Parts: sequence; structure tokens; C-alpha cells
Amino acid sequence: MADKPVPKPGHFLPGGDGHQSTAETGTTDSESRGTVPVAPLAAPTPRLGGDREPVQPQLSGSRLDSRRTTLSGTRFGPPAADDRAAAAYREVFHPEPIPFMPKKRSKGLVALIVVAVLLVVGGGVTFVLKVLPKFDDYVANPMGTPSVKSSDGPATTDPAAKGTPDADIVGKNAIYTAGKLAVAKCQEPAFRPTSEENVRSYYQALTACMDKAWEPIVTKAGFTFRSPRLIVFDDGEETACGVQQDLALYCQDDQGGSVTMPWQKIVENYPKHKAETRAEMAQTFSFVYGVHVQNLTGMAEAADNLADTAANKAAELEVHRRAALQASCFGAAFFGAAKASFPLRGELLTQWNDLVKRSGDENSKDKTRDHGSAKSVALWMNQGFATTNPGACNTFVAASAKVS
Repeated sequence: MADKPVPKPGHFLPGGDGHQSTAETGTTDSESRGTVPVAPLAAPTPRLGGDREPVQPQLSGSRLDSRRTTLSGTRFGPPAADDRAAAAYREVFHPEPIPFMPKKRSKGLVALIVVAVLLVVGGGVTFVLKVLPKFDDYVANPMGTPSVKSSDGPATTDPAAKGTPDADIVGKNAIYTAGKLAVAKCQEPAFRPTSEENVRSYYQALTACMDKAWEPIVTKAGFTFRSPRLIVFDDGEETACGVQQDLALYCQDDQGGSVTMPWQKIVENYPKHKAETRAEMAQTFSFVYGVHVQNLTGMAEAADNLADTAANKAAELEVHRRAALQASCFGAAFFGAAKASFPLRGELLTQWNDLVKRSGDENSKDKTRDHGSAKSVALWMNQGFATTNPGACNTFVAASAKVS
């Protein structure tokens, strides 16, 4: 038998040397392999393209001939112009932009805007609210038209209410009609002034008593109550009220009012004049606390304003006397309310009355008539003590003879 030729590389591929066509053998590839014929392959149906006839590929020497169908509506190539899937995709994810048609503002409206801007600087918000409804057409997605209606009348910046004149603040204050101080159960503080710490403790206890007595009255009159800040200072020390020189003072400050009290002379005098020192501590502190009540009710500031605008020096000093005599009256009103628990009797009462007599302007070193004569001080302190009513301390409407 003759030797068979050696197969060349690639003979098993279609068209190779080992391949024989149907015409040569008279049989199909499938028949020659002894297999069942395979149905022709179909290309995938394009999305949303079921109404088109798919092109059937034809078998040839290769698995698929050159008429292979191109995939449509996929990333492998640009979609056809009439591809409905591509059109639907564009409509949802890449819509055509809506053309912007700018509106033209009239010259009159532009002028109104300019005028509004100029008037806002000096006229506040009133004019702005009147103009805003006219700008709704130019606001993107407006939340709604303001409910304020425009007015044909001129814009106004008048305050909603008129201020109270200083003379009415001191002469018609609501504290005068708030009623009497309630009975105060407050004993004389048991701290004897033998040291700075004891002096401070004495004034702290007295402050608590006076706070409890005055807070209901001040609140009933419609004012906010605050306890004063207590400062016990060394002679020559600088405090919230300035440099102190052995004088009890009250000053208005950021803390709502400060009571500043000396201590060194008190400790020095107590061993020699016990009753007098005790009376002096109580009486002096009650006077300064009376100024605190004036501050809480607005009368301290109003009195200062009246003094600053007085016609002459004599009138200015009279305003100061009215304010000081009222503070003395307020202080005595507390002791009248506490007379059952903090009695002024015996030697303590004697020294109390002696201090009142010596407290007049005529007994001061410089003779300045700014706190009242001894007669006027006694008049108003007795009146406050007897009535325990702030309404009895309205020195600002009293005749000049009573505030001498």
C-alpha cells in the first residue's frame, strides 16, 4: 500500500489541505462526521426592535459568513438613526434643554428697584415689604407672595409706643401703688463687726433679708428684680464705683447694681461705740439698698436725667435731695416691716435717732445741700417706718419745703 501523504499544518481548518468540499466527496460535513445537522444561528433581537426581521446568518466555510448581523442599541457601535431604544434612552436621560427666554423689565420697574435700594438704607424694612410683591415675577420658584399689602401712604419710622418722660418715671412710678411691704421676719445679723469677714457676713445677711422683703413689691410693680452685688472694700481701693474713701456708695454697672461698703473704720469704732456702730451699719446699708430699689424701678436714672437738665444749680440740688430722701424713706420702710423681729429700741434706738439728726446737710463738712436737712431726713424716714409703704415715699411730688 502506498504511503499516505503527511497532513500539512492547518489541514483540519476549513479550506485546509485536509478539507474536502461537498462537491468532491458528495457528502456534507455533518454526514461525513456522522452528526445531526445543526440549525442556523440567529443574531440577538435588538431591544425594542421586535418588529424588524432579523437577518439570518448563512453557514459557509467559516462558522458565520461576512453578512454577520451588527448588534444594535448596545455599546459596541453607534445606534441607528431610527433606533427606538436609543430614542427612549435620550428622552429620559438626555432631554433637550428648555431654552431660556429672559423677560424684559420695564424702565419704570428698574427705577423702582433702585429707589427701593436707596430707601432701605435710611428707611428700614417698611418700604421693602411694600416693594416685594412687585418682584414675584422675577424670583425663581417663589415660595409665595408676601401678605403685606402695599400702601399709598408715606412710609413711617415712628416708634410703636411713646417713651415715658423722666418726670413721670419718678413721680408716677408703679412702685407707689404696689402696696405695703409684707411683715419681714428678719433679725439683726448676729455677726459683730470685729473683722472684715464679719462685716461682710453682716451685710450679706442683711442683703438677703431686704431682697426677700422688696422682691414681691418690685415684681408686682412690673419690674425685674435683681439682688445687688455686695463689695466690701479697703479704704482707697478701686472698685466698680471707683476709688473708695470710707464712704458707702451705690453705683449702676454691668452687674445690675453694686453696693460698696467700707469696713476698716467700723472695726476700729466698734469696741468703743458698740450700739452706735450697729445702728450706723443698719441705717447706712438700708439707705444704699433704697438706691438699689430706685435703680430697679428706673427712678435712679430718671432722677439723674432731671438733674442734668435742671434750669440752675439750685434746681439740680433739689432733684438730688428728692432722690436721697426717697432712698432714706425706702430704707426705713423695711425696718418698719421688720420691727417685730429687728426691733429698734433702747440704746440702739437712741443711737439711731442721733444718727438721723447728724445726717443733715447742715452737719456735713462741705455743707452741700444734696441729701436733705436733718429735719427732712427725719420726716421721710419716720413716714416710711410708720407706713411700710413705698407710696408714702414719693418725694418727687412733695412740696419744696418738705425736701429742704
